[in-house]
Amino acid sequence: MDLIRLEDSNGDRCIVRVTGRFKPGVLTGHDVLRADVLAHTSFVDARLELYLLQQGLDAWQQDLTDLAPGTGASIGGDRGLSLVLHMHEDRSLSVTIHDPDRLSAMLWIRPQENWIGEHHDRLEQVRHTWPSEVVETAPMTYEWRPTGQS
Repeated sequence: MDLIRLEDSNGDRCIVRVTGRFKPGVLTGHDVLRADVLAHTSFVDARLELYLLQQGLDAWQQDLTDLAPGTGASIGGDRGLSLVLHMHEDRSLSVTIHDPDRLSAMLWIRPQENWIGEHHDRLEQVRHTWPSEVVETAPMTYEWRPTGQS
């Protein structure tokens, strides 16, 4: 399921495709989601791994809500791959992909007008498909979330 799907008329694209849970059934990895970052332009064609924490999805949602020309939104990081969007005055995006072990690249994409709303919808679809099922009851202490709560 695509969490992020940015494309333009030139065929340049950056997609973050969530593929499932990192360690299903294991308390410490169950709520971590695995994703592939797919980047394609005339100069790069890459597929990189990204791991998403629930807090990262919350931060992504807030960044999307606050995104305006001159500001940015990011996802990932925490010693791994990071994806940073920066909106310019003409509403185009510079997309920086930084994987400390493999690649750093910047793409320039002019997405469709309604892309932010679509991405809020995509985030809700990801959360519905892979809901948070683990709660941290104390530092480094985890339990399964009671059924029916999120």
